[in-house]
Amino acid sequence: QLQLVESGGGLVQAGGSLRLSCAASGRTFSSYAMGWFRQAPGKEREFVAAISWSGSNTYYADSVKGRFTISRDNAKNTVYLQMNSLKPEDTAVYYCAADRKYSDYEAMYAYWGQGTQVTVSS
Repeated sequence: QLQLVESGGGLVQAGGSLRLSCAASGRTFSSYAMGWFRQAPGKEREFVAAISWSGSNTYYADSVKGRFTISRDNAKNTVYLQMNSLKPEDTAVYYCAADRKYSDYEAMYAYWGQGTQVTVSS
């Protein structure tokens, strides 16, 4: 089992920034690709960003490209999502997820955190 715990969510004004963290425990974190997903009220969960196990490959949804940055620190068993130039439409519960394969496909991820709320006011 791999346990994932997100933190760093909160309320921010449009144009502001937040950094989400996802701390992992239980298995070898550095063996896993990591992803961030989000779910807005009344909408399906959607892909945000992914990073390979080494950190050498990253992939972003078009809606966040150029504003969000995913990174990881394998020594700290943590993956981050730096979110800049936030918009009200970024409001959602943000989840981190882990799997052996690097993907933007939600169903590929075996392990999930409980989520952290991000609210962007206009």
